[in-house]
Amino acid sequence: MPRKRASAAGPALKEKVTAPEAEAATKAEEEELTPPGRAWYVIHTYSGYENKVKTNLEHRVDSMDAQGLVFQVVIPTEDEIEIRDGQRRTVARKIFPGYVLVQMMELKEDDPESSRAWFVVRNTPGVTGFVGSGNRPVPLEEPEVRRIIRQMRAVEPRVKVGFAVGQSVRVIDGPFIDFVGQVDEINLEKGKVKVLTSFFGRETPVELDFLQVERL
Repeated sequence: MPRKRASAAGPALKEKVTAPEAEAATKAEEEELTPPGRAWYVIHTYSGYENKVKTNLEHRVDSMDAQGLVFQVVIPTEDEIEIRDGQRRTVARKIFPGYVLVQMMELKEDDPESSRAWFVVRNTPGVTGFVGSGNRPVPLEEPEVRRIIRQMRAVEPRVKVGFAVGQSVRVIDGPFIDFVGQVDEINLEKGKVKVLTSFFGRETPVELDFLQVERL
């Protein structure tokens, strides 16, 4: 088992700026993310099996009396506001589909307890392997763990819209209802979209709320 640390493969992480109060409130918690003797590892799962793997692993830890070997199982998610059928709803979106984070004892070569910890995790139904170098699990860097946790705790949820710049949409609410136009600009922060529509024979930009349009 390796002692060095490396970044896990996967999508690039984007650190979000949170309010000073929120950062101060979580600073103490972040300092305890990785107590001495522990490390965070990333495991692969079958697609769509992340929640099942978390449940299976937690059950194995209890049934195998491995609470001193495996401490936390985390599926990185972030809140996302989804606009669908003229309604807003908040959903939890997986940041790294197909991956689960596990805080466990730091794995070392030729160590019986490390081998047992590895066995508990690796042989969990749904787990296809550890992220690492060859067959050796490599723990996440501490700064990367902090970025993931901060992304999960971001104050403002992401907004997901069902249309993009250049697409045709129909206005479904407001004074321009039933008008058809083309998306010219999307403002995620304000939840607004600028649509170019024909009005009195001229192409006119109209600013609307996300809920007021639907993709054709």
